[in-house]
Amino acid sequence: MQTSSAGDMPESFFERGLAFSAGREGRVDLIEAHKWFNIAAAKGDRMAARHREEVAGEMSREQIAQALRAAREWISRH
Repeated sequence: MQTSSAGDMPESFFERGLAFSAGREGRVDLIEAHKWFNIAAAKGDRMAARHREEVAGEMSREQIAQALRAAREWISRH
């Protein structure tokens, strides 16, 4: 049985998304925000899915595609 650390919990991914969407990481980065909301949503966080959709409304198709690729790459490595 594999255990996960607190950093692997959907809530921590959701918090990363919030930090990037609000500029708490130094600047607003909607691509990173979308990526982390997507990862949290993939792990079962429904609130992250709602936030991901809100952020997507402010992004271009290219930005959304970039965020989705980044999320898939992150998930495949972890």
